[in-house]
Amino acid sequence: MMSIVRKFLAPSLFFLAIFLTFEAKATLQQQMKGGEEETGPYDVVANWPQPWAKDGYIWGSQPGIFAESPDRIFIAARGELKLPTPLGRGFNGEWGSLGERATVPKPEMRNTIVVVNGSGKVIESWTQWDKLYEGGGGPAGGPHKIKISPYDPERHVWVVNDSRHVIYEFTNDGKQLVKTLGEPDVAGDDATHFGSPQDLAFLPDGSIVVADGLRNSRVARFDKNGKFVSQWGTRGNGPGQFSGLHGIDADRNGKIYVADRGNNRIQIFDKDGAHLDTWPGIRFPNHVVAAPDGSVWVCDGTNARLLKYDASGKLLYFWGTYGTYPGAFWELHQFSVDAQGSLYTADSFGGRVQKYTPKPGADKARLVPTTVAYGSR
Repeated sequence: MMSIVRKFLAPSLFFLAIFLTFEAKATLQQQMKGGEEETGPYDVVANWPQPWAKDGYIWGSQPGIFAESPDRIFIAARGELKLPTPLGRGFNGEWGSLGERATVPKPEMRNTIVVVNGSGKVIESWTQWDKLYEGGGGPAGGPHKIKISPYDPERHVWVVNDSRHVIYEFTNDGKQLVKTLGEPDVAGDDATHFGSPQDLAFLPDGSIVVADGLRNSRVARFDKNGKFVSQWGTRGNGPGQFSGLHGIDADRNGKIYVADRGNNRIQIFDKDGAHLDTWPGIRFPNHVVAAPDGSVWVCDGTNARLLKYDASGKLLYFWGTYGTYPGAFWELHQFSVDAQGSLYTADSFGGRVQKYTPKPGADKARLVPTTVAYGSR
């Protein structure tokens, strides 16, 4: 008798499983009607960060951001811009919503380096160093990118000041200027001068590579004490040549990735400057991050996208859209991820930074990995 019951029960369970599967798919299809995946696997955090500018002003272009921890995020801002009156109907609290690039007006160099917590509240403002970003070439001036070496236990803060041809190293609390690479307001292409440096990266042995990149077309390497070691690159579009190199990063094996922006590509080198590979066809690579899992992430400033590549240069995934509304980009310039997986982006033209948190159940393969695991990257 029991065998007969099982004989008839098994098909019933089979058809029940099919029914439930179709029901689940139908429910999922109903949930997915309409909409666009503009922010990829992330949700944008509203009203982040909290305003810090002087009354009657707004923060200016914000080209740099680095998340040291979920409650300590460094923002590099090109001073503050005086707000026009009247503001107009489209103003949403960000300069870009006025229809003008935040890099166009002449800013007042105030609150150029600020530190905010996870809620976006300013916890530090390094106003004692605002004077370092005054002067220089170009209308924008101010800091360009900001980073901390994943191999530095003291977590010194490095700031690229492209308009004055120098790079600064500060203590983590900002109280001391430890070192200046380059000579302020003196451009050059030798061991002690830069020509509008754009970015820097850190090798496992503590040495530094600099994308010296608008006036010059070279990568310059320094030892852990800031002593010049070597350089490579000339202007052009061949292997090992550059046109407006704008971003640089190194993986934990010492392989160096260069955003050769004017040539619309990423180039890869070993630590001694030997050319290893070229990934072409990237519209406007502003920033490159070599993640600990072997993936490489690039932000395209023109197409307003974050792109994921595997170690061989194969495009795996991308997301992003152009705009000045929450979650969109005008010119995505630098990005960083904290230890909890929150993504932070700096928009140079839009004049803002944004925070994104992973959506519930997000595919981890589509999330930018953190790169701030000090000493274990």
